[in-house]
Amino acid sequence: MSDVARTFNGAVESFHRLNDMADSDPPAVGRRMIRVTVLAWVAMLGFDALLHAGLLARLYDGPNAFLLTPEQAFGRIPLGYTSFLVQALLLTWLCWRLDIRGAGEGLRFGLLLGAVIWGSLTLGLASISTAPAILLVAWFVGQTVEMGIAGAVLGAGLSADRLRRLALFVILFVLACLVVTVALQNIGLAPPARLTP
Repeated sequence: MSDVARTFNGAVESFHRLNDMADSDPPAVGRRMIRVTVLAWVAMLGFDALLHAGLLARLYDGPNAFLLTPEQAFGRIPLGYTSFLVQALLLTWLCWRLDIRGAGEGLRFGLLLGAVIWGSLTLGLASISTAPAILLVAWFVGQTVEMGIAGAVLGAGLSADRLRRLALFVILFVLACLVVTVALQNIGLAPPARLTP
């Protein structure tokens, strides 16, 4: 059987399983999907803080006609985080429909989807903006990894009987990302966060 046929059959089986579960207990399925999506989204937010306030912060330091000022960007954080929620919802739906199970399988699928989404966005920005190439490459790599992390969380959550261990892992992961971000800023490897010039 070809990979395409296996993927199609897996999607069909997943659809039937979703229908069976929805018929048996629709609220339970909905609650689980919401919880798993929120866990993936929170993991994305934690890594995003590390990525932009720590690892890539030097790329944002100094004047750049392409980027907003730190004050303007800070005011728009809710828009960016909402976009990650939309991505987490899409990834949840795809993982469910394609029967992506387990952290490893979720990671691979998230990386693939992230590479497609962020690769196309990066190419589009390169074609119409003055964004430096290093910034575009860094965004592509970082955001692809971020989508991979979300995929790993979703794969683990969709295959787990209970979500407590996964929720604890996500909380510890986010805390670790924040600690590393602050450490990078304190030792001078990333500029400290500031909202005034």
